[in-house]
Amino acid sequence: MHELAICQSLIDQVEAIAHERQAESVVSITIGLGALSGVEPQLLKHAYPVASAGTVARDAELMIDELPTRIRCNACETESDVPPNKLVCPACGEWRTTLISGDELLLMSVELQTAENRGGDAPPTS
Repeated sequence: MHELAICQSLIDQVEAIAHERQAESVVSITIGLGALSGVEPQLLKHAYPVASAGTVARDAELMIDELPTRIRCNACETESDVPPNKLVCPACGEWRTTLISGDELLLMSVELQTAENRGGDAPPTS
């Protein structure tokens, strides 16, 4: 299950961001995942608690946005969203296409808990 290694790498990135911003904890992590990324969303969610245990992200919610599979036709140059198992141009039927998106795994956003946004506990500012 390579999803565990992917989660560990994701947590490393999130911890670096949290440290840079002096965050107390991570509230949520949103990733964008393409159908052709080779990563199974359910396995990623299953691996997340193991990878995040003992880290600043241990209680964070992992949210996964599924990204569209998008191609550009090499014949008519039309850009289209297509099913991941049918990379054929829907406009002209050409099979020679270029994948524009759908194979990525992107860290989209990280919501952090800091002293400033904790509410009530932050020292007053003048």
